[in-house]
Amino acid sequence: MPAIVLLGAQWGDEGKGKATDLLGDRVDYVVRYQGGNNAGHTVVIGDQKYALHLLPSGILSPNVVPVIGNGVVIDPGVLLQEIRGLTDRGIDCSRLVISSNAHLITPYHRTIDKVTERFLGNSKIGTTGRGIGPAYADKINRIGIRVQDLFDPSILRQKIEGALRDKNQILVKVFNRKNIEVDDVVTEYLEYAEILRPYVTDTGLLLNNALSEGKTVLLEGSQGTLLDVDHGTYPFVTSSNPTAGGASTGSGIGPTKITTVIGIIKAYTTRVGSGPFPTELLDEDGEKLRKIGGEVGVTTGRNRRCGWYDAPIARYATRVNGLTDFFLTKLDVLTGWEKIPVCVAYEIDGRIVNELPASQSDFHHARPVYEYLDGWREDISTARTLGDLPENARRYIKYLEEISGAPMSAIGVGPGRNQTIVVKDFV
Repeated sequence: MPAIVLLGAQWGDEGKGKATDLLGDRVDYVVRYQGGNNAGHTVVIGDQKYALHLLPSGILSPNVVPVIGNGVVIDPGVLLQEIRGLTDRGIDCSRLVISSNAHLITPYHRTIDKVTERFLGNSKIGTTGRGIGPAYADKINRIGIRVQDLFDPSILRQKIEGALRDKNQILVKVFNRKNIEVDDVVTEYLEYAEILRPYVTDTGLLLNNALSEGKTVLLEGSQGTLLDVDHGTYPFVTSSNPTAGGASTGSGIGPTKITTVIGIIKAYTTRVGSGPFPTELLDEDGEKLRKIGGEVGVTTGRNRRCGWYDAPIARYATRVNGLTDFFLTKLDVLTGWEKIPVCVAYEIDGRIVNELPASQSDFHHARPVYEYLDGWREDISTARTLGDLPENARRYIKYLEEISGAPMSAIGVGPGRNQTIVVKDFV
């Protein structure tokens, strides 16, 4: 059976939680393969809204095994708080499985993240201050703490001592902060060991055995393509690989076992934090999109920057990820506009550019070239087939499909679990 990748095709916040939840009852495993609690998914079931940060969206589907893969960085305190919150609301979290190879975020990662961002001033990246970048940096520097280290107190202490030897020098002498005590960190993290032990296993082996047994595995990315550390708008990116290639390395599933790659994309565009954004709207239309779309970050609480649909970004996401399908979300938000602009290319220093420029300097100077489509005023929230949509809404979908590089195989017409038009069966 297949492994399916579901990822963001823009700058994140595209509605991946809704898409994962839609497939949740049709798959056997849902895997978070990268990122940390710097991202969030919102899932609406009936009149209940769930905000997930570290836990895979599959935690809300009782027949699914939710997996936190080796590519994720975990703040154990945040994870346990999230588990308690869902348990208090009647959600069974005992099915959760955590990779023993996943890295841990520690107090010193959070501290360094915050003081470094402040030190950058106007040049700041716009991180969430949750320690994700420093944790990934330690992973690459081979001084990171992994989940399995919790179960060997001597190794845990040795690794924390080694990490703090340099970090305390930086905190005290560069940032004028107090040093962090080794004993405090060791004591706190040993307390997590026995609580987390029942969840921890070799998830790579588990998932490959599941595929061999005919089970279906859904690999769920956080953030989005344009925030990928290799393929995004660097340096205004996250510290991991949300793109499809990251699904393999972050889960332990080989790329030949992935058959479908679904890109979640909004009917318009948003981003949080700093960095270039060619279609950004700083006018009444931007504020209207933000208000109607509820564009506030699930994890950060920051207002999202809003703009029109950007086809060069969509084509780039199709190419980088090998997308087989798009899941178009929040089409209902566009109801009421007489004309809806769509960015089809960029103007850069007098040149028309049809693809995302390779140079970040060029991208910073890119100006959108728009085509204008007729809008619609009819309520589309109850539409369940393409035929239920107004003609202009269908034309909008068809046009985006033609210029984006992959078919629009599902369309979200509202936040609810059932407010989706399914054109193609993904499973």
